[in-house]
Amino acid sequence: MSEVYDRLRGEIVDGTFETGAQLVELALAERYGTSRTPVREALRRLEQDGLVERGDRGMRVRTRSPEEILEIYEVRISLEATAASAAAQRHSEFDLIRIRRAQAAMDSTSTDDPAAMAAANRAVHEAIWVASHNGTIVDLLTRLNNHLTRYPATTLKVQGRWAEALDEHRALIDAIEQRDAARAHDLARDHMTKARDLRLQIYREDPTA
Repeated sequence: MSEVYDRLRGEIVDGTFETGAQLVELALAERYGTSRTPVREALRRLEQDGLVERGDRGMRVRTRSPEEILEIYEVRISLEATAASAAAQRHSEFDLIRIRRAQAAMDSTSTDDPAAMAAANRAVHEAIWVASHNGTIVDLLTRLNNHLTRYPATTLKVQGRWAEALDEHRALIDAIEQRDAARAHDLARDHMTKARDLRLQIYREDPTA
């Protein structure tokens, strides 16, 4: 059952199934060589993830829009700021080691590989989420990140953003290490606000990106 979910999710994220594509249980079962039951379960999970939605003719790949980007980031900005503030207050020494290690990996990531850039950036954010020691925040941010997988173009490829993001991360990590909750909150908020604006810019230039 998990294999069908993983395969279908991967094909939605990589664009094999385009935005708005109908997802017919029988056809998917034949495609993956399985019965309809695991397909039905996979679709249910993907609906929870925000990758598929119910349309007039059954399930389909969820459509994209600038309004959705704004909705996602409105929540994500708030949660990322809260996570950073909590991390500043509650982090352990091990949390700091994990965050610093993730940032060091990001620093050494090649800018020729957008997927690796996005993954390295996500790892830093996830380490900060974990350092908040708030499972609800981690769960909600993970779900929001699932929504954003349908917008595959990374904001980190916008000219100048990679270096800027690295500097913003370092400042944020320093604030967390110094247990400056207010500064960590504001830095995380501003960091994600810039990401939102760049995401909207990318969408305006190419709605399929």
